[in-house]
Amino acid sequence: MNNVSLVGRLTKDPELRTVSTGNTTCSFTVAVNRQFTNANGERETDFINCVIWGKQAENLAKYCTKGSLIGVTGRIQTRNYDGQDGKKVYVTEVAANNITFLGSKNNGADSNSFVPYNNGPEPSFEDVPKSNVSPIETTDLTEDPFKDFGSEVVLSDDDLPF
Repeated sequence: MNNVSLVGRLTKDPELRTVSTGNTTCSFTVAVNRQFTNANGERETDFINCVIWGKQAENLAKYCTKGSLIGVTGRIQTRNYDGQDGKKVYVTEVAANNITFLGSKNNGADSNSFVPYNNGPEPSFEDVPKSNVSPIETTDLTEDPFKDFGSEVVLSDDDLPF
């Protein structure tokens, strides 16, 4: 079985090309954060090369830019070719068969937050019948829950790899 699912941000604008057969293809790289930290307590990122063909390639190039949050499904593929120096070059990449636009870096949201592609209205709980709502215990909301958390971490766009 050869299945890949990724969620990450584009590291640069997608590159749309038309090959000699007339088909369109788009190459792109997705930055995906690892789920664990290294020995220094830092979270590392993998930069994964991908390719997609056809109408989805055109849509990716048209609607997404550097920093866009996307979901990719596909398979790992390997290929090789002879380089300009005559040596064989091996390439491993994700051959995407589906891309989901999850959000954009430039939509005013925090870069760590999930922003859905389809920004519909927020759900309203006013229409929920009162008989279905059970009382919830509340705690003292005036106390800062992060008071012992430490100092503020300040990041700029220059600290991000994409």
